[in-house]
Amino acid sequence: MKDTITIQDVSKSFGKKTVLKDISLAIEEGRIYGFIGPSGAGKTTLVKMIVGMDAPDQGSVHVLGEKMPSLHILRQIGYMAQSDALYTALTGKENLIFFASLFKLSKAERQNRMAYAADLVNLTSDLDKKVSAYSGGMKRRLSLAIALIQNPQILILDEPTVGIDPELRISIWNELLRLKREEGKTIIVTTHVMDEAEKCDHISMVRDGALIANGTPDQLKEQYSVNTLDEVFLKAGRIVQ
Repeated sequence: MKDTITIQDVSKSFGKKTVLKDISLAIEEGRIYGFIGPSGAGKTTLVKMIVGMDAPDQGSVHVLGEKMPSLHILRQIGYMAQSDALYTALTGKENLIFFASLFKLSKAERQNRMAYAADLVNLTSDLDKKVSAYSGGMKRRLSLAIALIQNPQILILDEPTVGIDPELRISIWNELLRLKREEGKTIIVTTHVMDEAEKCDHISMVRDGALIANGTPDQLKEQYSVNTLDEVFLKAGRIVQ
């Protein structure tokens, strides 16, 4: 498998606060990668650098062989931010139409992608409602639909299932697994929910801006001689300290 994303010696500070410290990571094509850690660990800053929304103070990030930020590569990335970036005065459908219009899709492709994405997140019957009337969970679902709208090669999802009911969460994860398996998409998911981490092919645990553990779920549990990823995170954190 070739590497889709390479992160080399990346560090980032905001003022006097160091957010990321010497992060190096290679992300293979056609895999689901989980960035695991508590709030404030640096996960969101790291994914913003992959998307090209932020630049490292030191080091480099390459996506599909190009150094980020790159407008050309951005078209290959579907990004769902932790905070919903939606036009609340518009309907759900109008939001989908707007974001779909940013990509070179034919009319038929646009309609098919909108129908697929809305159905996946169970929003089809609510598309004519204004987003201002949506619940927090509905906004998260619409944000996920938008991330999928252009059929991207890479999906980067920052806490995608927060506020989503358990049944739909299972459905979304089943689709992510299908996209990886059948379409070879590279998917990055940030989460602090360990049962979601178990579904990932590879896990990078981040704490206080440092990469404290890296490997498959089974490799990490074997390495630290524990039975759960929660225990891996606690034990790895103690060793680093």
